[in-house]
Amino acid sequence: MAETTTVRAEIGASVWKITAAAGAAVGEDEPILILESMKMEIPVSAPHAGTVVEVLVAEGEQVEEGQAVATLRR
Repeated sequence: MAETTTVRAEIGASVWKITAAAGAAVGEDEPILILESMKMEIPVSAPHAGTVVEVLVAEGEQVEEGQAVATLRR
């Protein structure tokens, strides 16, 4: 059975750009989305290779530290 992982934001920030849509295959450490805080871009990367099941946020949305932003299937 496929394992699903919840990907979480490491900091509170704004979602600047979503780089991998649902259904996209991603490699380990490949960015799923990019957060922006104080003019810095912070990538949120896949913890392992897999397929993006769902992106739980939208561009421009504010996220909190620890908030689930995507799910990934191994």
